Amino acid sequence: MLLLTRKLGENIRIGDDVKITIVEVKGNHVKLGIDAPPSVKVHREEIYERIQQENRRAQALQGGNGGTQGGSGGSQGGSVPSTPPPPKEEGSEDPRP
Repeated sequence: MLLLTRKLGENIRIGDDVKITIVEVKGNHVKLGIDAPPSVKVHREEIYERIQQENRRAQALQGGNGGTQGGSGGSQGGSVPSTPPPPKEEGSEDPRP
């Protein structure tokens, strides 16, 4: 893990497209501004975990209902159908259009 020290108003760059700015520091809370293209998914950890759980649950339901007709009812391999879109993040603002 890379550890960086930044002051209020300073930035961190990830690649050419992502810029993280230290916007506010109050006690042990730090507010970050993240400038990234829409193709880059940015989530708080707890939201990311919830999305992963929902995706696993949706996959299990799709696998349980199986697109199998007759047969042994087991998994037949192949590609997994796409999962539904992740739930919308609560408490976040995305100023991107």
